[in-house]
Amino acid sequence: IKACETLAKTKTGALLVLAKKSELRAFAETGCRVDAEISDELIEAIFRKDGPLHDGGMILSRNRISAARCVLPVSDNPSIPPDLGLRHRSAVGMSENSDSFVIVVSEETGDISYANQGNLIRKVNAEKLRKALNDVFGETIFS
Repeated sequence: IKACETLAKTKTGALLVLAKKSELRAFAETGCRVDAEISDELIEAIFRKDGPLHDGGMILSRNRISAARCVLPVSDNPSIPPDLGLRHRSAVGMSENSDSFVIVVSEETGDISYANQGNLIRKVNAEKLRKALNDVFGETIFS
């Protein structure tokens, strides 16, 4: 959440895929293996605009960053607003095609959104994101 807030303030685009039950290995294999402890500093560094891993999605599984620069499926849902780009369409597509929860930071607006079960919830603040994460993963996600 802290990394998302920082990325939003700097309008640095990000796409974080949080695995639920599946480890999302097939998607992780499309990117660069990371296998690192989750930290806000590392998330911010990976999505730095001039960094080699900033494009694509980051897979977080079993309390670790498993991969970055991953290729994600794009939703063809016609109800996605036309002003949203590929990052948001990929977030929805990933949540439609897996049991993942996907957080998006827009590089155009700095807005934080999330996709879950094919639904996109736009323009959330840290409190709403924390509540959504608690609802999906339980209180243990922040332990």
